[in-house]
This record gives sequence, structure tokens and C-alpha cells, in this order.
Amino acid sequence: MFVDIKSLPETSKVWIYQSNRELLDDEVIKISEILKKFVEHWNHHGEGMKSSFVIKYNQFIVIINDESYANASGCSIDSSVQTLKKIEKEFNIELFDRMKTAFKIGDNVNIVSLSDFKKYVDEGKINSDTIVFNNMIDNLNDFNTKWEVPVKNSWQKRYFN
Repeated sequence: MFVDIKSLPETSKVWIYQSNRELLDDEVIKISEILKKFVEHWNHHGEGMKSSFVIKYNQFIVIINDESYANASGCSIDSSVQTLKKIEKEFNIELFDRMKTAFKIGDNVNIVSLSDFKKYVDEGKINSDTIVFNNMIDNLNDFNTKWEVPVKNSWQKRYFN
């Protein structure tokens, strides 16, 4: 069942999918409709799950599930991946490329390859205070507090050694 993200506990499981490009506003509306329909019927062995989603910066799709209510299992996770793959195809985007990293300068989100990220560090375009996105976080609390962090507080800090 779809619930307001504010009603989910901080321990809720989070999955973050980063688009390779910024979504247009009308695409966000259409994708939101698809995700709401999906989350509304998302289940674990026939039992509904308390879940939500948010699209941040027109670039990141975040799906959240209250694991204390019902865990997402293999089949339910597979169904979410199938839905996201359909979104990829319909909107001509990539959501599963983990070899790209995102950073923010001002209000602009930039998605680059890891090699380009290192090049930008070497060129001084990215510094240790540049905001990066940690898409590997696991729960809603970390999403709210550790998703957007300065490079110096992220795994990307290794590029400064």
C-alpha cells in the first residue's frame, strides 16, 4: 500500500536509482503515476507492504519500504526492478549504471563516470566540500542524513589521495 513517506519509520529500507539524465517535469509526473500504481499493489507473498517513493532533483528515484511491516523479498524486489526497467525503456533513461557518480554544484546535479570524477578532482573542479550523493545508503534515516554529503565524508574521498 502506498503511504506518505513521512509516516514511514527511519528504519525503512531504501533503494535509490540514479537516472543518467535529468527528467523533464512531465516525465516526473508520468513516472510518479507508474510508481504510485506499482507501490499501491507491491506485495510480499500476497501481503501488502507499506511503501512510498520520491523523485529527487528530477534525477533520483527513491523507493522506500517499511520492513517492520513486511520485508521485501526476492520476488517483490524482482517486481520493483521489472517496473524500473519498464520505466527505463519507456523514458529512454538508464537507472542501473553503478559506474557513474553524482555530485552537486550549486543547484545543478552532475552525473559523470568515475574516471571523469577523478579527472575533475585532479583539475580542481571538484573539491572535498563538493556535495556528492551516496546511493548505497540502506535506510530512511541515512537517506535523510547521509545521502547528500561533502566528498570528504563519502567513499569518493579516496580520489583525493
